[in-house]
Amino acid sequence: MTDHSRTTPPSAAHVGAADAYNRPLPWGLHWLVQGLNALGTLWIIALMLLINADIIGRTGFNAPVRGVTELVSLSIVGIVFLQLADTLRAGRFTRADVMLDWLKREHPVAAARLQALFHLTGGALMLVILWAAWGPLVESVRIREYVGALGDFMAPVWPVRLIMLVGLSVTALTFVLLAFDDLQRARWLAGRRAGGGDA
Repeated sequence: MTDHSRTTPPSAAHVGAADAYNRPLPWGLHWLVQGLNALGTLWIIALMLLINADIIGRTGFNAPVRGVTELVSLSIVGIVFLQLADTLRAGRFTRADVMLDWLKREHPVAAARLQALFHLTGGALMLVILWAAWGPLVESVRIREYVGALGDFMAPVWPVRLIMLVGLSVTALTFVLLAFDDLQRARWLAGRRAGGGDA
């Protein structure tokens, strides 16, 4: 009888030794991350339509759409934070992989532990930014902060600040779960090496 615990790492059975990302998240979080990413994509499409409508109205009818500049500036921030967690899950965060790639080949246990440290640090950073962003959200609601000009176009700022907090929270949770998966993988690789495997 084959002992699959010696051949298949927990929660990462489909992941190659050189690929630390694209790992499955818990079901509920997976759909939340995917849903936020899809919402960001739809927002991009809506923004493109709005910009095109403004261009057509401005050049063809001398009737520009009001508030396009303000909405674009708010939208960029909102879209980034909506898609932040999925960017992390897919491994598209900017980072230098030279040392990590070498560690994966020569010392996979150390590589998994280093990635766990990276993910825990990222999670802590997201929580620090989340804490710092809470005050501006409360203040934005209190003073009814807006962009635009009275009598022309006004858009409240607090919805985008709220989206930032949601995105930061989900990204922090994703960082923590990836770190937990890294530690599980390191334990599995260490056990495999102790049992005579090729880890």
